[in-house]
Amino acid sequence: MRIKPAGRIAGVTLVSGFLLIATISSRIFGKSPGASGYHVAKTIPVGGEGLWDYCIVDSAARRVYISHFTHVVVLNADTGALVGDIPDTQGVHGIALAPALGLGFTSNGHTNTVTVFDLKSLKAIRTVETGGENPDAIFYDAATKQVFAFNGRTKNATAIEAESGKIAATIEVGGKPEFAAGDGDGHVFANIADKSELVEIDAQKRIVINRWPLSPCKEPSGLAMDKKHRRLFAVCDNNIMAVVNADSGKIVATPAIGDDPDAAGFDPDTQFAFSSNGGSGNLTVIHEDSPDHYSVVENVPTKKYARTMAIDFNTQNIFLPIADFEAITPQGAKRPPIKQGTFGVLLVSK
Repeated sequence: MRIKPAGRIAGVTLVSGFLLIATISSRIFGKSPGASGYHVAKTIPVGGEGLWDYCIVDSAARRVYISHFTHVVVLNADTGALVGDIPDTQGVHGIALAPALGLGFTSNGHTNTVTVFDLKSLKAIRTVETGGENPDAIFYDAATKQVFAFNGRTKNATAIEAESGKIAATIEVGGKPEFAAGDGDGHVFANIADKSELVEIDAQKRIVINRWPLSPCKEPSGLAMDKKHRRLFAVCDNNIMAVVNADSGKIVATPAIGDDPDAAGFDPDTQFAFSSNGGSGNLTVIHEDSPDHYSVVENVPTKKYARTMAIDFNTQNIFLPIADFEAITPQGAKRPPIKQGTFGVLLVSK
């Protein structure tokens, strides 16, 4: 139902019996939320040293898993309190969860291994040698009960039987794989960053069945999926999100995003797609108007280098790992050093 304004009194809008005290609230609470409603609600301090990579939320168990260089930090999704830690995951990149099996998995880039851990106790169960180099993205396919570790340096993926830890296959993907997503029905998709391609893997057969060019997208990294409408969302280094038909490989839209993205997300309840942009220090919010039409809603200010993210699908909250950095970037480095003890997480909420 459309609500019509009833009038204005000194900066106060009367709307069908409700008062929207826009001027007063902005002075008291600071900048008002934008068109999407998303805004930084708080910063959760964590501490510790080293860079981070991907994170994931177990919405049912109310836990947030954040990779942090040599270990995985586990937070309470509601309070932000530290609830546990998974140590000795050297060069950890990604985390995958298999709640039905009670198992979690980390990809450890420095040791070329996958750590299998218990979701309740967070204790390591086994370490699996991937046979590849620098496992980065990791994805659990529930339909086949397999974990796929994508090895960036050897340009392949290792398929692992989740319950036994047995290596099932090595799949050549034809380039440097980045993040992965799946449809829940035995099809796994992965961005190939150096070729600007997207591959589809048949998880049962453990083979690549489709390879699609992503032009005009360059160097795709983060990937998310709208499983209902079968659309994939790849964030690209040239400031666009490539929206791809997961059946045909056709790019149906290329909405603009910020600089230096590294993660994508999609919330089926709000129909929002997201890109976390480290270079521009913001979160692009895009609405799926229809499966082939998309509107950029806004760019929510976050923090410089906040380039990965995870969505809590129960609350629509978004978590972004962050830190403070020194002012000067050493010659040859991509970014300045992290200030000691400043690692934390931004909570972005509606």
